[in-house]
Amino acid sequence: MSGHSKWATIKHKKGAADAKRGKLFAKLIRQVEVAARQGGGDPDSNPTLRTMFQKARDSSVPLDTIERAVKRGTGELEGVSYEQITYEGYAPGGVAVLIEILTDNRNRTGAEVRSLFSKNGGSMAEPGAVAWQFERKGVILVVADGVDEDDLMMVGLDHGADDLAQEGEYWRITCEPTDLNGLRDALAEAGFTVESAELPMLATQSVEVADKEGAKAVMRLIDILDDHDDVQDVYGNFDIPDDLLEEITA
Repeated sequence: MSGHSKWATIKHKKGAADAKRGKLFAKLIRQVEVAARQGGGDPDSNPTLRTMFQKARDSSVPLDTIERAVKRGTGELEGVSYEQITYEGYAPGGVAVLIEILTDNRNRTGAEVRSLFSKNGGSMAEPGAVAWQFERKGVILVVADGVDEDDLMMVGLDHGADDLAQEGEYWRITCEPTDLNGLRDALAEAGFTVESAELPMLATQSVEVADKEGAKAVMRLIDILDDHDDVQDVYGNFDIPDDLLEEITA
């Protein structure tokens, strides 16, 4: 989920809570399996698999669980065939929403997502209606404690970083998707603690949501969509002030 820059950090904390319920594990395992099916089971020659593999490890998914998912993806073990779908829509207040799905039943998932939109003040949109407002980026969170900004910036700029910003206990580094793995490795080798490295869709323009009730309505829909088993990621172009976003997501 992304829209306001602060949301990358808040979502990471939310993911840690989701992991306790096992829901995050299931989603990450599915992503690993699909990446292996599409590009092969060798992370060195399949950058997407490498990213998903590391994302799962960063979230403490057991190594043997990840390896079984890779084998299901490559056909060494029997597995379910998942279809990748992107749904588009609007949250209350005209906020654009992009949803990435992995499902074994397109009709069921489509009906369920449409229902979640309609019951929570939103609406589904036609393909292409909002996707143009987002772009794929690499986003790395580095633990900020004890980090010198100049040292971090030097390593980042040498390995493809586009932007650097501190958000509470983390530094958030943005890069092109193709630079994500190399930048992550360089940061780790330089002694920085990499908390996560992901490839989200970031909004290129935003819709300001400054009132509390409007912000609650947007985040309620985002959370409900994100909680669906087939939904892998939800992105919105909301711009909610940091203090308000922290208050309603606490």
